[in-house]
Amino acid sequence: MDKPIEYWLRGPVEGITGLLQPVAHALLQVQYEIDDLFQSNKVGNLWKKPNGIASVAFHLQHITGVIDRLFTYANGKELSSEQLLYLRNEGVYNPNIKLEDLVMNVNKQIDQAISLLKSIHPETLSEERLVGRKKLPSTQIGLLFHAAEHTTRHFGQLLVTVKLGS
Repeated sequence: MDKPIEYWLRGPVEGITGLLQPVAHALLQVQYEIDDLFQSNKVGNLWKKPNGIASVAFHLQHITGVIDRLFTYANGKELSSEQLLYLRNEGVYNPNIKLEDLVMNVNKQIDQAISLLKSIHPETLSEERLVGRKKLPSTQIGLLFHAAEHTTRHFGQLLVTVKLGS
């Protein structure tokens, strides 16, 4: 079976401004790759840290959380107490967490991010946005790009973790 064409070669994602197409393409590619990865690979222990690297569970939690947090900042908002609690619990062992739930959470978060990208007007992309308690400066497009870049970086790390044998 032929491998599907990567998202960046499929043309524009409907409803998303041209400047944000790379963000949408990167997120959709990660979504596809995660679904594909776990259809063809079994994970024995979500929490195992082969050679001391981060666990499968951490990466899936972190991908979900980082998209949520960076899109919150991109929308000019501060993190909620629920988001801060989620951040503190990323990678914390929980025997009740299942792989299917982690993958479902990533998918829901990426779907939500794609919907949010459709509501962003190009004229707001260079507007300043503040990040974190220190209120560090960024821009809306900077945060959205970083959400895509950070997500793809953690997908790569997740892939290595799975290949090393969780």
